[in-house]
Amino acid sequence: MKEQKSLGESLVEKKMISKAQLSQAETEAKRLHITLRKALISLNMAKEADIISFFEQQLHIPYINLNSYIIDPKVLSLIPEQFAKQHNIIPLFKTGEIMTVAMTDPLDVIVLDELRSITKCIVEPVLTTETEIKKAFNQYFAAGAASIDEVIKKIDSEEDAGVEKADEINEEELSPEKMRQAAEQAPVIKLVNLIISEAVKDGASDIHINPEEKMVRVRYRIDGILREASCLPKNLQAAVISRIKIMSEMNIAIKRSPQDGRFRLKVEGNQIDMRVSSFPSVHGENIVMRILDPNSVLIGLEDIGFYPENLATINEIIRKPHGIMLVTGPTGSGKTTTLYSALSSINSIDKNIITLEDPVEYQLEIIRQAQINAKAGLTFASGLRSILRQDPDIVMVGEIRDKETAEIAIQAAMTGHLVFSTLHTNDAPGALTRLVDMGIEPFLISSSVIGILAQRLVRKICPSCKEAYQPTEKMLRELGIQDLSGKKMFYRGKGCKNCKNRGYKGRLGIFELLVVNEKIRELVLEKTSADVVRKAAQEAGMKTLRQDGLMKALDGTTSIEEVIRVTME
Repeated sequence: MKEQKSLGESLVEKKMISKAQLSQAETEAKRLHITLRKALISLNMAKEADIISFFEQQLHIPYINLNSYIIDPKVLSLIPEQFAKQHNIIPLFKTGEIMTVAMTDPLDVIVLDELRSITKCIVEPVLTTETEIKKAFNQYFAAGAASIDEVIKKIDSEEDAGVEKADEINEEELSPEKMRQAAEQAPVIKLVNLIISEAVKDGASDIHINPEEKMVRVRYRIDGILREASCLPKNLQAAVISRIKIMSEMNIAIKRSPQDGRFRLKVEGNQIDMRVSSFPSVHGENIVMRILDPNSVLIGLEDIGFYPENLATINEIIRKPHGIMLVTGPTGSGKTTTLYSALSSINSIDKNIITLEDPVEYQLEIIRQAQINAKAGLTFASGLRSILRQDPDIVMVGEIRDKETAEIAIQAAMTGHLVFSTLHTNDAPGALTRLVDMGIEPFLISSSVIGILAQRLVRKICPSCKEAYQPTEKMLRELGIQDLSGKKMFYRGKGCKNCKNRGYKGRLGIFELLVVNEKIRELVLEKTSADVVRKAAQEAGMKTLRQDGLMKALDGTTSIEEVIRVTME
């Protein structure tokens, strides 16, 4: 009661209400057994926005929009549902011994004391509105289930989805209003939230929602491999896809054209960006959600998987005053992570670093980042020309796709700029011949390119179930190994609960680093083949992707099967 009076007196002091209004509100709160805050709002003496502003500015208690949170059911289970509803509270996440709880009245010390007693945690309250709390209750408690399969059963039993049965559904005939109503059903919201939260917890990079003839398949890409997570009944297809499109600010009325969107949310206290793509298919709109977790990409070069000698060389290259550093590899090989890690390691207040990306996946402090917009005329080539008028020290171009972009990048490198970019080639020597094939003059290539890094991602063996074994002769032959005498044993993962019986957990890079020396410059000028360049680079100390992978297999970091899988020629 003291805290509520303190709130009232503070509002009077700030002339938000009068003393007479405070007295009336206190009487009303006592009569109805409600908080002073709620009484003030119900009597129209104060607006909810004013109360929120008071808490944030005067008491430094932050306001949280629950719509941007996905709450782990395990955290919800730490507080009895009846207690949560009685006191208008909902737990958000737990970090160590600290639990963050959203409340409509974060000054209620009695409830806070009870929470500490129930959870045995240090409780940090944040402010939210009663409307958002009620909406969260409907999403997380109404369905009463904590798994995807249980939510589906609940929806089927109560017919909560708001769309026709599987044998009657015709998405083209559903009006946007009906699709929106279906998407806003609490169980559907909970189902989509669970799909996303489980993907994040499993370390997935992508979520695939694949409509098929009689069901909707949900798959997660984990450590580079697609795995089935669940199958949804066909009658939920329109509701689930509409929900994702609403979250991504896409047009739910458009079903026959591809769309792109984004949304941001918090899962267990961590901010996650989702990049969403819809694509019309025979059985409905196919949805792919890319999970962009800044914590997974903004890592140091030393943590990516470089051996000390390559790491030292990379650090030397990226600190040169000018030249082009290229990173090559197929889509999904970790090029963005490597480039961002390189930029982060050289980023400082005395450097003007500008990037041109398609799209901007992660935002980096100090660095100026721009996104390609072809409709507005901002392409890699036109954007790069403009960047050079922005007095840059270092430039990153997301990808060199054509001759024009390559020529401007080379011009930038030859006029005192350090340029980072990517190419889609299979190996490092192939990048030089690719530039020649684009029509770039060999003398320009030889005088501007200073280093090329080819890379792939391999899965790491789960440390909890790693075991030594003797590989088959066929595997050894594929790797070009004739004799293992005096060598270490190879390793693999048996599968355990920590890796969900996959045998692998996490990924790291294998690399092929080509440093452009005088010999290679001469070969480029002579327009020699990639094979000749590769041989010269190896003579200078370059290890191929397969050799680097084999070393990591011998170290017990990855397996022979993984090395063969990603380096098949």
